[in-house]
Amino acid sequence: MKNKFIIAGLQLSFSAKAEENEKKALTWVKKAAKNGAQVICLPELYRSQYFCQKEDSSLFDLAETIPGPSTKAFQKAAKENKVAIIVPIFEKRAAGVYHNSVVIIDADGAILGIYRKMHIPDDPAYYEKYYFTPGDLGFRAFETKYGKIGSLICWDQWYPEGARLTALQGAAALFYPTAIGWHPAEKERYGKAQRDSWITIQRSHAIANGVYVCSVNRIGFEQPVKDQAGIEFWGNSFICDPQGVVIAEASSDKEEILMAEVDLKHLETIRRNWPFLRDRRIDAYSEITKRFLD
Repeated sequence: MKNKFIIAGLQLSFSAKAEENEKKALTWVKKAAKNGAQVICLPELYRSQYFCQKEDSSLFDLAETIPGPSTKAFQKAAKENKVAIIVPIFEKRAAGVYHNSVVIIDADGAILGIYRKMHIPDDPAYYEKYYFTPGDLGFRAFETKYGKIGSLICWDQWYPEGARLTALQGAAALFYPTAIGWHPAEKERYGKAQRDSWITIQRSHAIANGVYVCSVNRIGFEQPVKDQAGIEFWGNSFICDPQGVVIAEASSDKEEILMAEVDLKHLETIRRNWPFLRDRRIDAYSEITKRFLD
C-alpha cells in the first residue's frame, strides 16, 4: 500500500455538443496526468450541458450505456496516461431506466465499478427526478492502483450518511462530481450563503470521517430554455484534508486543474487524535433508518 497519491479535479465548462465535451475532457485528463495527477475526477454529467433545467423526453437521447462512448474513450486514456479516472455520465441502463452515474476506471483501463446517484433532487431548474432513477448499488469504495477512493454525486454531498458509509468501507478520499450554481435572481441576496453552505457541509464530511474530500464543479452560464433564467455555475471546486483544511481551491469562473496529495500517514495521525470512528455509538443508531421520529 502506497502512503501517498495525487488526486485531481477538472473544473470545466461545457457546450451543447457531446463529442466536443468528451474531446475537451480527454485533453484535460492528459494535461493533469502530465502534471502528476494519479486519480482524476470530471464534473457531474460532463458530456453535456446541465439539461435538467427542463423536462423534455427527447433529452433521454443524451444518455449512454456502460460500456459506451465515455467508457471506451476514458478506458483508453486511463491506460495511456496510467491514471485512474472518475467519469460521471447519464447512464442508460434499459429502456425507461436511466441513472446519474459515475464509472470508476483504473490506471490499466479496467472498469472497477459503477456508483449511481442515491439522492435525486427536484427543485426549480434541477428537475432530476424526471430523468434519473435513484441508485440501487448502495454507497461504494473502490481500490484503484494508487489508493482506495469513493465517489458520490452532487446532491449526495448534503447527506452525512452517504459520506459515512463510503468512508467506513476504507475510502481515503471522497469525490463529489457536481453541477451546482445560482439562479441569477437569487445570487445577490442568497449567493454567498448558498456557496458557503455547500463548502461547509463537504468540509464537515472530511472532518467527521477523517478523509480527504474533492468536490469538482463546472463553470459557466447555461440557459437551455430561453424563456427561463438559466443557471450560473459557481465553480469553486476544492480539495480539503481530514481536518477540513482547504488545501486546493479553484476560481468561480476559470477552467482549472485542482490537485492535492492524499497522505495516508497524515490521515492516520488525524484519526488517532480525533477518533470519531472509534467513539461511534453503533448500538444507539438504529432509528437513523426511519424517515422521521414522530
